[in-house]
Amino acid sequence: MAAGNQPAGVLQIERVPCLSDNYSWLLHEPSAGVTAVVDPAEVAPVVAAAERLGWTLTHILNTHHHWDHVGGNEELKKRFGVTIVGPAADAARIPGIDVQLKDGDRYSLGAAELQCFDTPGHTRGHVTFHFPASKALFPGDTLFSLGCGRLFEGTPAQMWASLSKFAPLPGDTRVYCAHEYTESNARFAVHVDAGNEDLKRMHADITAKRARQEPTVPSVLDDERKCNPFLRPDSPAIRAALGVPADASNDVAFGAIRAAKDTFR
Repeated sequence: MAAGNQPAGVLQIERVPCLSDNYSWLLHEPSAGVTAVVDPAEVAPVVAAAERLGWTLTHILNTHHHWDHVGGNEELKKRFGVTIVGPAADAARIPGIDVQLKDGDRYSLGAAELQCFDTPGHTRGHVTFHFPASKALFPGDTLFSLGCGRLFEGTPAQMWASLSKFAPLPGDTRVYCAHEYTESNARFAVHVDAGNEDLKRMHADITAKRARQEPTVPSVLDDERKCNPFLRPDSPAIRAALGVPADASNDVAFGAIRAAKDTFR
């Protein structure tokens, strides 16, 4: 379907590489002419992409406060008068925030409505944005392709609870995470889940894409459920590889997976 004829509420989405391995995302709702950028790490790449596409920035969506996600906030707001939307739980650390969202809140970009999930773990005030009509999930640093964010301010139980909020979402939801970490994540995933045939196929695809210097993001949520060890703490194979007891809770198993990744080389 041509972009101009897409159903109301369906976004046009553009990847914007920033810094060394960040992705910001431009979201355009054509019926209202609304354009948001998710986690603008830098100003110049975002502005260049918007100008190339003929889109005028109206909003910023921030998942959390880290500098490589909010670095462009203040200059973009000064230049374009954008509305900055971010987590209520961490509003004090989001530069220029105008709209504070919490778990279960909804917000509209023209005809495109997002659902906000509180997803603490990586930071205490992290949120994830889900656009059901576009089948698009923007988890920031909560969920990566074949990985998840480090637990800088949260606990394993918090992060597992956050990731579990994605369980009801459709399997064809596309995961627009914020970093190109997939190749290194895949090496760890294979290390702890060597017998996973779905993972072997996904790993081969990732390796081929990176050899061609192609991005691996977005991924598909159903693939993540089959292959991402951080979404599979109940896996007997992963538990056996890490020495996690069969009767341990999923949050304990998740913590073991995260600790193993933190020291994996």
